[in-house]
Amino acid sequence: MTTTDPFPGFHVQAGKAADGPYAVDIDPERAGWGYSSLRVLDLPPGGSHSLATGDSEWIVLPLSGGCTVIAEGETFELHGRESVFSGVSDFVYLPRDSHAQIASGAGGRFALTGARCERRLPARYGPASAVPVELRGSGNCSRQVNNFGAAAPAGGGKSGGGFECDKLIAVEVLTPGGNWSSYPPHKHDQCRPGEESELEEIYYFEIAEAHGNEGVGYQRVSPSGHGRGTDVLAEVRSGDTVLIPDGWHGPSIAAPGHDMYYLNVMAGPEAERAWLIRDHPDHSWIRSTWPDQPVDPRLPLYQAPAGDPR
Repeated sequence: MTTTDPFPGFHVQAGKAADGPYAVDIDPERAGWGYSSLRVLDLPPGGSHSLATGDSEWIVLPLSGGCTVIAEGETFELHGRESVFSGVSDFVYLPRDSHAQIASGAGGRFALTGARCERRLPARYGPASAVPVELRGSGNCSRQVNNFGAAAPAGGGKSGGGFECDKLIAVEVLTPGGNWSSYPPHKHDQCRPGEESELEEIYYFEIAEAHGNEGVGYQRVSPSGHGRGTDVLAEVRSGDTVLIPDGWHGPSIAAPGHDMYYLNVMAGPEAERAWLIRDHPDHSWIRSTWPDQPVDPRLPLYQAPAGDPR
């Protein structure tokens, strides 16, 4: 069903965010906030779609399949991937106040991660080989992060990709079956210079099937005392989204036997594009146990390719 009504809750099940050509269509108006957007576009073989970027910057990220993106007088060929569980993907950045054409000869599924912004940056290609693949945590808190649209870490450091956007921050997280990620619970709903960023966030989930069976995961968001008092305890399946305007979020739990993927999209009002988080004080101690545990040997599920497939 096509609808543009606001969402009644923070957990939006697969199909409930569909609108027109999009399997998922979340914009600031429907989410009830100011900046973050996510669209998921399914294209049949030979299909194409025209996109007006409006007041937002966008990254076109293949979830499955490849595509051609024409924008700003340039043609970008995206090699893509078989699925989010098979490899890192290349991507294209699109500026605000622009038009783009997305076409796929073989068909595929494509995420459009967006953020309202002010600066108009150039359209450009992001090769898969340049995406930093980071392993976070250890033991049963181990997970993999593909930092394709991460902000450069404040003060340097190993995490983050430093890909230039005005407001948009976007990463992919892969959690092996049975593990917890987005843990310890953390938040970013206040502007605390040098300590915490104010960022709205969207989680988009895909769960790996096993033995022909659909998988599930679980997502927790608890009130932090700021904003709307977001409170979510949800069983999530492939195609579901969770909206996080505020609150402590985590854990994200992958059921045993089913690897879990989620795409994080973040943006907010602050002038500096930075991902600064505050851990929940009751659970931050878990980080001190990580140096004494090995990283889950199942990780990384894959590495970025050595070179540009083009």
